[in-house]
Amino acid sequence: MEISNQLREFIRTTFLRGDSLELSDTTPLITSGLLDSTDTLELLLYMESEFGITVGDDESGPKNLDTLERITAFIEAKRAEGGGREETREGSEPLAR
Repeated sequence: MEISNQLREFIRTTFLRGDSLELSDTTPLITSGLLDSTDTLELLLYMESEFGITVGDDESGPKNLDTLERITAFIEAKRAEGGGREETREGSEPLAR
């Protein structure tokens, strides 16, 4: 399954719970209030476990996570740079579990 479709399905079933909102690749998730801080943390944990990446605290804001388009690009970039669980960049600590 394509990353954006997999994320869309996760967000729909986990956070929207039957809401018929059209969730496009550019729908604002954080800045619109659709996801709150707890939801965002759950999304980050899902991303780390499902896509094998590590998200640093400095990477967990709207810049990378506000739309499906941004999240997908972020995941693809992390995978391309080898941003898996085994390595983190200096100053980029993995999220505490």
